[in-house]
Amino acid sequence: MKTALITGTNRGIGLELTRQLLDDGWRVHATARDPMGSAELTELAEHHPTTLQRHALDVHEPAAIDALSRELADESIDWLINNAGIYGPRGVAFGNVDDVEAWLEVFRINSIAPMLVMQAFAEQVARSEEKKIGILSSKVGSMGDNGSGGGYIYRSSKAAVNAVIKSASIDLELLGINVVALHPGWVLTDMGGPHAEITTAQSAAGLRHNMAELSEADRGRFIDIDGTTIPW
Repeated sequence: MKTALITGTNRGIGLELTRQLLDDGWRVHATARDPMGSAELTELAEHHPTTLQRHALDVHEPAAIDALSRELADESIDWLINNAGIYGPRGVAFGNVDDVEAWLEVFRINSIAPMLVMQAFAEQVARSEEKKIGILSSKVGSMGDNGSGGGYIYRSSKAAVNAVIKSASIDLELLGINVVALHPGWVLTDMGGPHAEITTAQSAAGLRHNMAELSEADRGRFIDIDGTTIPW
Protein backbone atom coordinates (compact mmCIF):
# COMPACT_ATOMS: atom_id res chain seq x y z
CA MET A 1 0.00 0.00 0.00
CA LYS A 2 1.39 3.38 -0.98
CA THR A 3 1.81 6.08 1.63
CA ALA A 4 1.64 9.88 1.46
CA LEU A 5 2.44 12.59 3.94
CA ILE A 6 0.61 15.86 3.30
CA THR A 7 0.95 19.13 5.20
CA GLY A 8 -1.90 21.59 5.67
CA THR A 9 -4.78 19.13 5.39
CA ASN A 10 -7.44 20.76 7.54
CA ARG A 11 -9.10 22.44 4.54
CA GLY A 12 -8.81 23.35 0.87
CA ILE A 13 -6.41 21.55 -1.45
CA GLY A 14 -4.69 19.58 1.31
CA LEU A 15 -7.98 18.20 2.59
CA GLU A 16 -9.12 17.26 -0.91
CA LEU A 17 -5.79 15.59 -1.74
CA THR A 18 -6.18 13.55 1.43
CA ARG A 19 -9.72 12.55 0.51
CA GLN A 20 -8.85 11.52 -3.03
CA LEU A 21 -5.79 9.50 -2.07
CA LEU A 22 -7.71 7.68 0.66
CA ASP A 23 -10.44 6.85 -1.84
CA ASP A 24 -7.73 5.45 -4.13
CA GLY A 25 -6.54 3.10 -1.40
CA TRP A 26 -3.54 5.04 -0.09
CA ARG A 27 -2.41 5.41 3.49
CA VAL A 28 -2.19 9.10 4.38
CA HIS A 29 -0.40 10.91 7.17
CA ALA A 30 -2.40 14.14 7.28
CA THR A 31 -0.92 17.06 9.19
CA ALA A 32 -2.38 20.35 10.35
CA ARG A 33 -1.95 22.65 13.31
CA ASP A 34 -5.20 21.31 14.82
CA PRO A 35 -6.22 18.19 12.89
CA MET A 36 -8.63 17.01 15.57
CA GLY A 37 -10.47 20.32 15.31
CA SER A 38 -11.28 19.81 11.62
CA ALA A 39 -14.75 18.35 11.17
CA GLU A 40 -13.88 17.28 7.61
CA LEU A 41 -10.75 15.40 8.68
CA THR A 42 -12.67 13.79 11.52
CA GLU A 43 -15.28 12.56 9.07
CA LEU A 44 -12.57 11.16 6.81
CA ALA A 45 -11.01 9.39 9.79
CA GLU A 46 -14.34 7.76 10.58
CA HIS A 47 -14.57 6.40 7.03
CA HIS A 48 -10.89 5.42 6.83
CA PRO A 49 -9.98 4.37 10.38
CA THR A 50 -6.97 2.25 9.39
CA THR A 51 -5.51 4.28 6.53
CA LEU A 52 -5.75 7.87 7.77
CA GLN A 53 -3.48 9.04 10.53
CA ARG A 54 -3.82 12.63 11.73
CA HIS A 55 -0.86 14.50 13.20
CA ALA A 56 -0.66 17.90 14.84
CA LEU A 57 2.08 19.86 13.07
CA ASP A 58 2.81 23.56 12.93
CA VAL A 59 5.37 23.92 10.14
CA HIS A 60 6.32 27.24 11.73
CA GLU A 61 8.10 25.20 14.44
CA PRO A 62 11.28 23.33 13.36
CA ALA A 63 11.22 21.25 16.55
CA ALA A 64 7.71 20.02 15.73
CA ILE A 65 8.82 18.95 12.25
CA ASP A 66 11.73 17.00 13.69
CA ALA A 67 9.52 15.42 16.35
CA LEU A 68 7.07 14.14 13.74
CA SER A 69 9.93 12.76 11.68
CA ARG A 70 11.13 10.81 14.71
CA GLU A 71 7.59 9.55 15.32
CA LEU A 72 7.43 8.31 11.73
CA ALA A 73 11.06 7.17 11.59
CA ASP A 74 10.18 3.66 10.40
CA GLU A 75 7.74 4.76 7.68
CA SER A 76 8.23 4.63 3.93
CA ILE A 77 6.69 7.72 2.33
CA ASP A 78 6.03 7.47 -1.40
CA TRP A 79 4.73 11.00 -1.80
CA LEU A 80 5.66 13.92 0.42
CA ILE A 81 3.40 16.81 -0.51
CA ASN A 82 4.11 20.16 1.10
CA ASN A 83 0.81 22.00 0.78
CA ALA A 84 0.88 24.23 3.87
CA GLY A 85 1.21 27.90 3.00
CA ILE A 86 -0.06 31.41 3.68
CA TYR A 87 -0.67 34.46 1.51
CA GLY A 88 0.11 37.23 3.96
CA PRO A 89 -0.99 40.87 3.58
CA ARG A 90 -3.03 41.56 0.44
CA GLY A 91 -3.12 44.63 -1.75
CA VAL A 92 0.38 45.77 -0.80
CA ALA A 93 1.46 48.17 -3.55
CA PHE A 94 4.90 49.57 -4.22
CA GLY A 95 5.64 52.29 -1.69
CA ASN A 96 3.55 50.57 0.98
CA VAL A 97 5.64 47.49 1.62
CA ASP A 98 6.56 48.22 5.22
CA ASP A 99 5.38 45.25 7.31
CA VAL A 100 8.70 43.47 7.54
CA GLU A 101 7.53 41.02 10.21
CA ALA A 102 4.58 39.90 8.06
CA TRP A 103 6.94 39.39 5.11
CA LEU A 104 9.30 37.30 7.24
CA GLU A 105 6.37 35.20 8.48
CA VAL A 106 5.29 34.41 4.91
CA PHE A 107 8.87 33.47 4.05
CA ARG A 108 9.10 31.27 7.11
CA ILE A 109 5.99 29.28 6.15
CA ASN A 110 6.21 29.30 2.33
CA SER A 111 9.97 29.15 1.73
CA ILE A 112 11.82 27.85 4.78
CA ALA A 113 9.34 25.30 6.18
CA PRO A 114 9.23 23.23 2.96
CA MET A 115 13.02 22.89 3.15
CA LEU A 116 12.88 21.79 6.78
CA VAL A 117 10.14 19.26 6.00
CA MET A 118 12.17 17.83 3.10
CA GLN A 119 15.26 17.50 5.27
CA ALA A 120 13.32 15.86 8.08
CA PHE A 121 11.63 13.25 5.88
CA ALA A 122 14.21 12.58 3.16
CA GLU A 123 15.15 9.25 4.70
CA GLN A 124 11.54 8.03 4.80
CA VAL A 125 10.97 9.12 1.18
CA ALA A 126 14.23 7.51 0.03
CA ARG A 127 13.19 4.08 1.34
CA SER A 128 9.84 4.15 -0.48
CA GLU A 129 8.98 2.80 -3.90
CA GLU A 130 8.01 6.07 -5.62
CA LYS A 131 10.39 8.53 -3.90
CA LYS A 132 8.56 11.73 -4.87
CA ILE A 133 8.37 15.16 -3.24
CA GLY A 134 5.91 17.71 -4.57
CA ILE A 135 5.94 21.22 -3.14
CA LEU A 136 3.03 23.51 -3.92
CA SER A 137 4.40 26.68 -5.41
CA SER A 138 2.45 29.21 -7.48
CA LYS A 139 2.65 30.64 -10.95
CA VAL A 140 2.90 34.09 -9.36
CA GLY A 141 6.36 33.04 -8.18
CA SER A 142 7.52 32.82 -11.80
CA MET A 143 9.64 35.79 -12.84
CA GLY A 144 9.26 34.83 -16.49
CA ASP A 145 5.47 34.89 -16.18
CA ASN A 146 5.20 38.11 -14.15
CA GLY A 147 3.48 40.67 -16.34
CA SER A 148 1.48 42.57 -13.74
CA GLY A 149 3.88 43.45 -10.90
CA GLY A 150 2.77 43.83 -7.30
CA GLY A 151 2.27 40.95 -4.90
CA TYR A 152 5.74 41.49 -3.46
CA ILE A 153 5.42 39.37 -0.34
CA TYR A 154 3.68 36.28 -1.70
CA ARG A 155 5.47 36.38 -5.07
CA SER A 156 8.90 36.55 -3.50
CA SER A 157 8.15 33.72 -1.07
CA LYS A 158 7.16 31.43 -3.94
CA ALA A 159 10.13 32.49 -6.07
CA ALA A 160 12.33 31.62 -3.09
CA VAL A 161 10.80 28.20 -2.58
CA ASN A 162 11.27 27.53 -6.31
CA ALA A 163 15.01 28.05 -5.79
CA VAL A 164 14.88 25.66 -2.83
CA ILE A 165 13.07 23.06 -4.92
CA LYS A 166 15.51 23.31 -7.82
CA SER A 167 18.54 22.86 -5.57
CA ALA A 168 16.91 19.99 -3.65
CA SER A 169 16.08 18.23 -6.92
CA ILE A 170 19.81 18.14 -7.63
CA ASP A 171 21.00 17.31 -4.13
CA LEU A 172 18.48 14.50 -3.61
CA GLU A 173 19.20 12.80 -6.92
CA LEU A 174 21.76 10.58 -5.19
CA LEU A 175 18.93 9.23 -3.02
CA GLY A 176 16.71 8.68 -6.05
CA ILE A 177 14.22 11.29 -4.83
CA ASN A 178 12.38 13.32 -7.47
CA VAL A 179 11.54 16.86 -6.32
CA VAL A 180 9.24 19.20 -8.28
CA ALA A 181 7.38 22.49 -7.91
CA LEU A 182 3.63 22.20 -8.47
CA HIS A 183 1.25 24.99 -9.40
CA PRO A 184 -2.24 23.99 -8.18
CA GLY A 185 -4.12 26.35 -10.47
CA TRP A 186 -6.26 29.28 -9.36
CA VAL A 187 -8.43 27.45 -6.86
CA LEU A 188 -11.68 28.29 -5.10
CA THR A 189 -10.29 28.37 -1.55
CA ASP A 190 -9.98 30.97 1.19
CA MET A 191 -6.65 31.96 -0.36
CA GLY A 192 -7.77 31.79 -4.00
CA GLY A 193 -10.95 33.78 -3.41
CA PRO A 194 -14.45 33.57 -4.95
CA HIS A 195 -13.39 34.42 -8.52
CA ALA A 196 -10.96 31.53 -8.95
CA GLU A 197 -11.14 29.19 -11.92
CA ILE A 198 -11.23 25.63 -10.57
CA THR A 199 -12.51 23.70 -7.57
CA THR A 200 -10.38 21.99 -4.96
CA ALA A 201 -11.48 18.63 -6.41
CA GLN A 202 -10.24 19.64 -9.87
CA SER A 203 -6.98 20.96 -8.46
CA ALA A 204 -6.33 17.85 -6.37
CA ALA A 205 -7.07 15.58 -9.32
CA GLY A 206 -4.62 17.50 -11.48
CA LEU A 207 -1.93 17.47 -8.81
CA ARG A 208 -2.37 13.73 -8.30
CA HIS A 209 -2.07 13.14 -12.04
CA ASN A 210 1.09 15.21 -12.28
CA MET A 211 2.65 13.44 -9.30
CA ALA A 212 1.71 10.01 -10.65
CA GLU A 213 3.21 10.75 -14.05
CA LEU A 214 6.55 12.09 -12.78
CA SER A 215 9.61 10.60 -14.42
CA GLU A 216 13.32 11.29 -14.13
CA ALA A 217 12.97 13.79 -16.97
CA ASP A 218 10.71 15.90 -14.73
CA ARG A 219 13.26 16.31 -11.94
CA GLY A 220 13.29 19.94 -10.77
CA ARG A 221 10.46 21.05 -13.09
CA PHE A 222 7.97 23.82 -12.31
CA ILE A 223 4.75 22.11 -13.39
CA ASP A 224 1.46 23.83 -14.17
CA ILE A 225 -1.81 22.14 -13.23
CA ASP A 226 -2.27 21.08 -16.88
CA GLY A 227 1.15 19.37 -16.93
CA THR A 228 2.98 22.03 -18.93
CA THR A 229 6.18 23.70 -17.75
CA ILE A 230 6.08 27.14 -16.14
CA PRO A 231 9.13 29.37 -16.76
CA TRP A 232 11.17 30.19 -13.68
